This record gives sequence, structure tokens and C-alpha cells, in this order.
Amino acid sequence: MAATIPTVRQQAENAKRVAGELARQDSATRDRALLAIARMLIDEADLLREANLRDLARAQATGTPLPLLDRLSLAGDRVSEMAKGLRDIVDLPDPLGEVLRGWTRPNGLRIEQIRVPLGLVGFIYESRPNVTIEATGLCLKSGNALLLRGSSAAWESNLALVALVQRGLESVGLSPDLVQGVLTPERYAVDEMLGLTGLLDVVIPRGGAGLIQRVIQLAKVPVIETGVGNCHVYVDASADAAMATDIIVNSKCQRPGVCNATESLLVHSGRAEDWLPAALGRLGEAGIEIRGDERVRQVFPEAVAATEADWETEYLDRILAVRVVDSLDDALAHISRYGTRHSEAIVTSDYASAERFLAEVDAAAVYVNASTRFTDGGEFGFGAEVGISTQKLHARGPMGLKELTTTKYLVRGNGQVR
Repeated sequence: MAATIPTVRQQAENAKRVAGELARQDSATRDRALLAIARMLIDEADLLREANLRDLARAQATGTPLPLLDRLSLAGDRVSEMAKGLRDIVDLPDPLGEVLRGWTRPNGLRIEQIRVPLGLVGFIYESRPNVTIEATGLCLKSGNALLLRGSSAAWESNLALVALVQRGLESVGLSPDLVQGVLTPERYAVDEMLGLTGLLDVVIPRGGAGLIQRVIQLAKVPVIETGVGNCHVYVDASADAAMATDIIVNSKCQRPGVCNATESLLVHSGRAEDWLPAALGRLGEAGIEIRGDERVRQVFPEAVAATEADWETEYLDRILAVRVVDSLDDALAHISRYGTRHSEAIVTSDYASAERFLAEVDAAAVYVNASTRFTDGGEFGFGAEVGISTQKLHARGPMGLKELTTTKYLVRGNGQVR
């Protein structure tokens, strides 16, 4: 007789029941669990890749674009990179119990504010199976239980990864219920998760605009909003030509299908003739389709005419929207109108322009003379991330260990009454 598949609510109840167990464990035990999972990733890399190949085959059969196939793939060093990411998290300081501030009141009460886990985190995400391990590592290290709902595109990969994580937990004496994957790919499972008030302490969506907006609109539990990445690079009049080219090529071409890839290039009119044609030619050689305004097409006729929709689109593909602007003011106005508050960059040799850009751009990460691709938990030294928050409450930017905690006050007295 086939085993009965637990409902989403039952899985959440099981995870909630053991969440306190993890929070009570010392840092060494949580670290041992991560190291055990890292070893299993290496030992079972071939089985994980086999599961991933089944996902890739289905995705290819449905005509999934190459950048999205890249997001889905566990080929090459990606399994070993996941293991390394877990070991990097182990090396980070334990956030739990950190005293943020403490003081004594005139009546003798001693008050401390400390970090504690959020509790049970619901995580809803698309395509990238490596995110399963990043979320697991950060949640376990920060003392949180985790209910995962990955996309149907990565179904086989995620099932294999969650099973491996649960065996790793058991190997160090922890409950496998601490990390669970929703066991149905049907869309109704997301709706069920979003209604688990009293069980899920927070839900974090990570994916495209459609997924994020659906979660925001339907959730009855608290949401930490991760953002769409319509990111810009602005090349100022004083920009070093070689640096500007390297930055835009890296920002767009390294991994076009991720949220910190640049989608729009803004170029000061003073560089439209001496720098822009060669830079766009280099992007074209890398397979990037250029969609430009009229001034761009005057110096680069190969560009496709850009429409209004191009300025507001997160392509996640080998497409770049390009506009010539007359000033830093114009660049700032464009970013304010079309940006998604994710990552924005200026390339300039002018100190005043750099400082103004840093001060006036409203985004989670603002760069001077560097690629937008650095908006990443690993690159920021967080070991990994559960997403890039573009909201302003609780967390903003790459969310690592500290962003997966909340605080409580410890108040010690000797009989005081009010």
C-alpha cells in the first residue's frame, strides 16, 4: 500500500514542532549538520546530476531559453560550489544570542536585546536548484526550520537535494522534519503555504515578477519581498573607456539569467561616438541583442529600435536596452522611473558625480566603478543568500544570516514592580 503524502499543512506542523529543537542547539551542532550535508553533496554528486539532467531534458523539450537552462543546470562545478558555500557558512560567526545593545534602567532593571531565529521560514522559489542548499545552509545556521517549495522545472533536482539534506540532519541526531520540501508540484501548494498563519513565521519568494506579486497579493503570513532586477549601468562623461567596457560586459554577459545582471545601459552623450559603438560591438560579439533609442541607432545601426517596454523589462536573457542621455540628471531620472530598487552602477572618474549617484539612487545596492553582478550574498561575504530584498523593512539587499533573525529583549530584575 502506497504511503500517504502529507499535506502542506501537515509538513508545516511537523517543522514547527521541531523548530525549537534547532534553536536550542549550540552552534557546533548546527555546523556539524552543514558539514555533513556538504560531504553528502560531494559523495552523491553523480546522483544529483542525474536528477538534474531529467529536469533539463524536460525544460529543453518545452523550448526553455538558454539563460533559464543555465539557471536550472547543476553541471560543471556547481555541486562542489554548493558544498563550498555550506562550508563558508560554517566559518561565519553564529548570529544567535548576539547582544545588539544592553543597558540598566534607574530602577535597576537590566535590559538586553539579542538575536533569535525567525522560527519557521517558508521559501518559494523558481528554477535554480542550488538555491535549495543556500536557503538550507543559512536557515539551519541561524536556527530556523524551513519549508521549501521549488518550481516544477527543478522538481527532480529539488527532491534529491531535500532528501540528501534530511539524511545529513539525521546523521548528526537532528530531526529531518527541520527541512522539508513540499511534495506536490501543483500550484495550489503555494496558495496553501501563503495561508499558514500561526505556522509560518515568514515567507520569502525568490523568482520573477509574477511569482513575487502573487505571493504579496495572496499571503496571509508576513512576507519579505525579494525584488525583480531591472538593473542599470550609467557610463558618465568622464568614465575610463576600458573600465566601462569591462564592467558592462561583465554585468550583462557573465550570467544574463540572474537578477543582478544589468538590463539597461545609459550612456552620456559625450561618449556616444568615442566609446559606445566599440562597446556595443563587443557585446554583440558576445551574443547580446542591442535595443537602442534613436541616438544609439545613429552610431550603432545594428541595434533594434527600443520601445517603452524595453526600459521597464527584466529580460533575464541576452538582450540589453541602451539609451543616450545628456546628463547625470537625466540618468538619475531614468533610473528613478524604470529601476526596481535592486542594483544600480555608475562608471565615472568624477568624484562629485560618484558621490551624488551614491546619495541619490534609491536601491538596495549602489555601485561606483564596479559590476552589478556583485550583489550576491557570497560576494558580500555572507556565505550565501536567500534572496535580494528590495523592500525597506527588516532586511534590504542580500539576505544572509542576520537577516534571518529577529530580536527579543531579555529583562532581568530583583523584584521590581511598576
